[in-house]
Amino acid sequence: MNVYVRKEGNLLKLQLWNANLKIRLIGEGLFNLLYWMYFPFIAVYFSEALGNHMAGMLMTIPPLIGILGSMVGGDLTDRLGRRPVMLLGSSLKMVMFALFAMSSSHWVNYFAFIGVGLGGALYGPASDAMVADLVPDKDRKQVFATFITANNIGAVLGPALGAFFFFHYRSELLWTCTIVMLLYSIIIFLKIHETMPNTTKKVVQLNAISTSIKEQWKGYGIIFRDKIFVLYILAGVFSIITIMQLDLYLAIYVTDYVPSQPLFTWNDWSFMLTSTEVLGWMLGLNGLLFVLFVLPVTKWLKHWRDRDVFILSSILAGVGMFAVGLTTNIWLMFVLTIVFTFGEIVRAPVINNFVSDYAPEHARGQYMGASRLQFTIGRFLAPLTVFLSAWVAPMGVFSVILVCALISLALYIQLFKIYVQ
Repeated sequence: MNVYVRKEGNLLKLQLWNANLKIRLIGEGLFNLLYWMYFPFIAVYFSEALGNHMAGMLMTIPPLIGILGSMVGGDLTDRLGRRPVMLLGSSLKMVMFALFAMSSSHWVNYFAFIGVGLGGALYGPASDAMVADLVPDKDRKQVFATFITANNIGAVLGPALGAFFFFHYRSELLWTCTIVMLLYSIIIFLKIHETMPNTTKKVVQLNAISTSIKEQWKGYGIIFRDKIFVLYILAGVFSIITIMQLDLYLAIYVTDYVPSQPLFTWNDWSFMLTSTEVLGWMLGLNGLLFVLFVLPVTKWLKHWRDRDVFILSSILAGVGMFAVGLTTNIWLMFVLTIVFTFGEIVRAPVINNFVSDYAPEHARGQYMGASRLQFTIGRFLAPLTVFLSAWVAPMGVFSVILVCALISLALYIQLFKIYVQ
């Protein structure tokens, strides 16, 4: 694929990555692997220590911290630059991992876990804005897709490794995370150069905190009065609700309604899978498809308009999820897993690409931070299908999921109708 370096102030298409992009791809990919070695098991850890009820209440707080962190991170990205905010986020994660590794108190560990999430929320908008600064419009999808691929390799391998290391060598795992973040922070400080356009840099008076906060919320007030961008976030929320069901209601449906059945049969021999094993294979197929096809699919669809990609995503995800409720056959469910996974794959690189194109240059960080609200709100609302399933039959729940996909489809159509005008 084509990648970029900076030469004499211009972006030239070369076969070598710009140093900023290479360093971040390796650093973020490695950290994401470590992240997925502990994150899927953190709820189990707090449940065993504090009880299911308390753990459930505590796990509702990180998404709220994520909203605050992304908005603050986006504002600081436009005020201070991309590099300082990335350094702040990575350093905060390093300190909190060290605290987690040293502490024997579950409450201190929870505070450290919140701190790690806050560091990531601060880091994210600056990271996305740096890609938007460095890469020309027509090739951003491919670059964003490369970062998504690196992250999803960690999401596939991390849980398998973490199932052993988190429960047997937790302290060593957390110290490894600390060392990785320390090294990455040092490299950011020494090697990463600032990419924020000089025309957008603002003089920041450290003693004018109240003024800064007022200006920050004024800036976000302008964003949230932007009808096009609000439609974009709302459409994303309903799309995320649909996509998130693989880990939520779909998991419940498979374990409760899909019977044990043979995957392969040969004469009198058969390879049987239980319902939980069927779910495991579906999750594994989802992760594998993401790693293998994000880059090729992005290349295949690079000439498609963002509008058409978002619409295709809503259709594939919604129809694929809904059709799962029509069958309990293992092979049909694998085919439908491919369908709704491609609904997720096609939209992944386009999300940040749309914001990069749409956001004004001087507020790119804030728009990137505000864009992340669709994920936070979507993840917050997605579990409602699980509560709904206590009173509604499976096809009723799958119908609600399909309606969410259709709402996202309608909102994307309306969004781009206004955008073009």
